[in-house]
Amino acid sequence: MSNIIATGFSSGSVDGELFSLEADLRRLADIGVDTVELGLTSVDLVSGGRVIRERAERLQALTGQFPFRYTVHGLVSSNFMDPGTVRYQLDAAKALIEICDRIGARVIVQHGGHLRADQLAERAGADQREREALLELAEFARPYDVRIALENIFTTEPGQYRQTPAEVAATVRAVNHPNLVALIDFSHAYIESTYRGLDFRGQLRAMAPVAGHLHVHDSFGRPIGFYQPYHPQEATALGLGDLHMPLGWGDIDWDGIFGELEFLPGTVMMMEIGARYRSEQPACLERARQLMTLNASRRPVAAE
Repeated sequence: MSNIIATGFSSGSVDGELFSLEADLRRLADIGVDTVELGLTSVDLVSGGRVIRERAERLQALTGQFPFRYTVHGLVSSNFMDPGTVRYQLDAAKALIEICDRIGARVIVQHGGHLRADQLAERAGADQREREALLELAEFARPYDVRIALENIFTTEPGQYRQTPAEVAATVRAVNHPNLVALIDFSHAYIESTYRGLDFRGQLRAMAPVAGHLHVHDSFGRPIGFYQPYHPQEATALGLGDLHMPLGWGDIDWDGIFGELEFLPGTVMMMEIGARYRSEQPACLERARQLMTLNASRRPVAAE
């Protein structure tokens, strides 16, 4: 039996207004999607850590028109390792959890933190600072029955301090709170494993036992480095970077991964497929459902 309970696509506003979000939700409903991850920070819903009530009420009315299961992507720029902004980020994340409760979303995504190469003085306390912030946020989320899903990211600039996927899992274990789980982004893990010379599948095995949310999109696991494509399609042509491609366009062994790994009960497999691949989304939805079936009949391998 699989612990993956649902699959679907991410969605957000393209212009900061709710109208474009509504149009995309209607499109997703038309192709048979039942679960959507809302990129709520693409809309002004929080100001200075406070919920903008009128906007939140409009969002609640909009989401209530659809029978979707919702999850929420929090601040894409979230970084609980940064001492200068961590207090403001916590306030904003708490406001977003209140909005999650309004719309019935029980998962909010939080990106793993990082430090710049020149933040040497802040390096020693970075992991502990993130853990303390995550514990505070998880405690806040407990009465709302919202899970914080800590996502593994990849190194984006030279000298950056960033946790490996296995270290993200260690953070979740160290905080040890029922409202905090790991989020495996498979492409991010692939890219970081290539960059650092790590065993990709080993990193996934380290995360899986504490993973309660998944981000699925394809790539070749090739760091983009200093390459700057003129069109985003040129990075795809070279197979470089975090491409957010349809399943099967890259070389991630999805069958091998989902035939092996076991995740936490109540896990949602969310596809973050780029907006320019809308024509491929129906096929991706079918493929993701096949992976759910495969995971239900997996042959587990012990975590490393």
